[in-house]
Amino acid sequence: MFRGEYNHSVDTKGRLIIPSKFREQLGEEFILTRGLDGCLFVFPMKEWEDYEEKLRKLPTTNKNARSFVRFLTAGAASCEFDKQGRILIPATLRKFAGIEKDVVLAGLLNRIEIWSEEKWNQNNNYEEIDMDEIAGQLTELGLDI
Repeated sequence: MFRGEYNHSVDTKGRLIIPSKFREQLGEEFILTRGLDGCLFVFPMKEWEDYEEKLRKLPTTNKNARSFVRFLTAGAASCEFDKQGRILIPATLRKFAGIEKDVVLAGLLNRIEIWSEEKWNQNNNYEEIDMDEIAGQLTELGLDI
């Protein structure tokens, strides 16, 4: 499971150092793709393959299903680490996520999210988000704290 929050920077070539705790769990090859809320998702290969299987089952006759599958898979890139533990974030994905220099990597159980620091701060301001209300709504989905 991925946990934690790390601040790093992307170099001028679009390379990003991945924290060693995350590298160990990702393995040698993994998937980087567009994520929700304007971030990037990083999946270990097994998690991605399981997710792809679910995507394959969506009906191609449903326009929203086609759009969602296209959103996740068309921009997906297979990644490996270089000798310094870095990955190259393709320019199209950097542009999508608004990543120029400073980023936040967040471990979220089965995946990692990569955010531009600016978007992270805009979307994850926990002082302005009513977590009590959200937690109450999640009990309807079976989550009880």
